[in-house]
Amino acid sequence: MGAIPTIQATEAPLTVVISRRVIKGREAEFESLSSRMTERALRYPGYLGANMFRPASADDPEYRIIFKFASGKDLEAWQQSLERRELLEQIEPLLVTPSETETLSGLVNWFTLPGHNPVKPPPKYKMTLVSWLALYPTVTLIFLLFNDLLLQVPLLIRTLIVTAVVMVLMSYVLMPRFTRWFAFWLFPRHERGER
Repeated sequence: MGAIPTIQATEAPLTVVISRRVIKGREAEFESLSSRMTERALRYPGYLGANMFRPASADDPEYRIIFKFASGKDLEAWQQSLERRELLEQIEPLLVTPSETETLSGLVNWFTLPGHNPVKPPPKYKMTLVSWLALYPTVTLIFLLFNDLLLQVPLLIRTLIVTAVVMVLMSYVLMPRFTRWFAFWLFPRHERGER
């Protein structure tokens, strides 16, 4: 959807945030082309969805498009596609300035708020502290409940089982909740695009 730098092949999901400032009066054309871009991306393996955030006010014509791919390999295939390039050639003339693109991966993906414009991820120390607040009680509870069973399993397999369970819980259960609970601190109102 934007001029995205080449991504190293990775198996971790990637989130791409594109900022585009549209020339006044060309918004409808831009939105139509952006919708076509999303329709084309849907056909690519690993595409996990997209959101478009319209300008917060008439004074700032910035659109934000956020989309995800399951891996760097999947994103790279989309980036290099002729279908994407054709639409980009039609979108770029509608912009005040060239597109700005940021690709996020790793822990940053745990820290997203549905319905909010993620202008930038929280500071690392905040992400680290909130992750630890979710991780510590989870690991403690797993060992408290299953320690006798786990001690019967060799160390490498025990570690494999515990880390697999913890990562699934962190990614799909805990971090979405902890991100909402600590949103006031992770994403202060002025950084969420709220007015």
